[in-house]
Amino acid sequence: MPQTLDAVAVRTWCSLALAGLGRDREEIDSVNVYPVADGDTGTNLYLTVESAHQAVEAVFAAHTGAPGAADVMRAMAHGALIGARGNSGTILSQLLRGMAEVLARPGADLAAALARAAEAAYEAVAHPVEGTVLTVATAAAKAARDVSGDAAAVARAAFDGAGAALEATPGQLEVLGRAGVVDAGGWGLVTVLGALAQALSGEAPAVRHETHPHLDAHACPADPAEESGPAFEVIYLLDADDEAVARLRTRLDALGDSLVVVGGDGLWNVHVHVDDAGAAVEAGVEAGRPHRIRITHFGTPPEPRERVQRAVVAVVPGEGLAGLCAEAGANAVLARPGEAPASGELVDAIRRAHAREVVLLPNDADLRHTAAAAVEQARAEGVRVALIPTRSPVQGIAALAVHAPERRFDEDVVAMTAAAGATRYAELAVAERQSWTTAGICQAGDILGLIDGDVAVIGQDLAATAAAVLDRMLAAGGELVTLVLAADTPPDLAPGLEAHVRETHLAVDTVVYEGGHQGAPLLIGVE
Repeated sequence: MPQTLDAVAVRTWCSLALAGLGRDREEIDSVNVYPVADGDTGTNLYLTVESAHQAVEAVFAAHTGAPGAADVMRAMAHGALIGARGNSGTILSQLLRGMAEVLARPGADLAAALARAAEAAYEAVAHPVEGTVLTVATAAAKAARDVSGDAAAVARAAFDGAGAALEATPGQLEVLGRAGVVDAGGWGLVTVLGALAQALSGEAPAVRHETHPHLDAHACPADPAEESGPAFEVIYLLDADDEAVARLRTRLDALGDSLVVVGGDGLWNVHVHVDDAGAAVEAGVEAGRPHRIRITHFGTPPEPRERVQRAVVAVVPGEGLAGLCAEAGANAVLARPGEAPASGELVDAIRRAHAREVVLLPNDADLRHTAAAAVEQARAEGVRVALIPTRSPVQGIAALAVHAPERRFDEDVVAMTAAAGATRYAELAVAERQSWTTAGICQAGDILGLIDGDVAVIGQDLAATAAAVLDRMLAAGGELVTLVLAADTPPDLAPGLEAHVRETHLAVDTVVYEGGHQGAPLLIGVE
């Protein structure tokens, strides 16, 4: 096993880390008492790594061959940076950035990367505190440096060192000792390092859980002094130069606490707890261009309004289908081309639906894991959620067409699932490069007709290819064709296809929807 991570190992590590945090998320949330006992550290770490995972997969999708290890590691760090949630996620993104800096150098080894990761994390935190994820990261780096062997041995040593340091955190930080729990962020890092060891060795290391009790909120009442902390968590991405960020650190440090600023090369992630959220954002405006601003109030939330009985949440690729969902009484989550929603966005949509029962339609095969994670989290919050594994928006349209909120929940889900499953789906796409497909070799610019996810037709004309796709789908029978057109689709495409279906396939109806700015020029459904 080489001493450095290769591209496939980084990809495997990222996938295993996401799975591990998904497994441990609720337990990590349950021991979250520092810096704020808001019970979301595990969730924040999961969402951060989910963003990293999406960035890594995008790098592989963009290469016909295997990408370079440095490119994949940088993508993992960048994805974590732009998707970092909370104090813990922000620090994890800096740990990954520190590793990426070292692993980009020729001959760099894993131990040196872990050492730089710990240093970078300390540099990013305005007032480092021992007994936290910083302590765990330092212990992991020291253990890695003290072992000889290949990358798998180094990763295993780092995992063991981090685990031992995690067990000691209740004795280092008073609030942890009073609660009888380990540091939540440190636990998350141990999970990530366990995934690294597994990616390099092929074996999952054993994790000790006996000293990771869940927090009993009644057994350890909060210190009144701690409850008087800042009222808001403010997080934003910032485009700014190094000098402006240095001034920003000083200003934000005076405004609040838990200040963490990570990043570099003109892009930063800023995290701070303050009483004056507006002032924290204004400081970012003076330093550069803040965006993706998130402000969370730590106080008691307002009394919730009365819940409705049932709602549908559907992921759609364009504004047109979002409007269609609204007309059908569903809550739409817009997935812009190249920007698939994260599980956190789906959970937020489920919450906004404010219903006791929710049906989730992901409408994309690639969203199945993301949707499953969102459903798991929503169920943990007491919402009854059913996930219908729709793989295309046209299957979602079919499911919505039979949705009847007056039915029993299970009966409604069964009917919607049956309607979606009875709908074959297709889409037209434009080939970006020459490549092999299940229908033969395509050239850049060719029109690809994909049926149920596989390339079935290769053509040069949009209308002719669409007609060929329809003929193949209707050869197996069908009563209704659904066409969803992108905003820039030629205006004569839909009338021509309607005429083609009418003339060549008797007793088949056609319905057309405007999809808006969606990725595919045409989506097709056949029921």
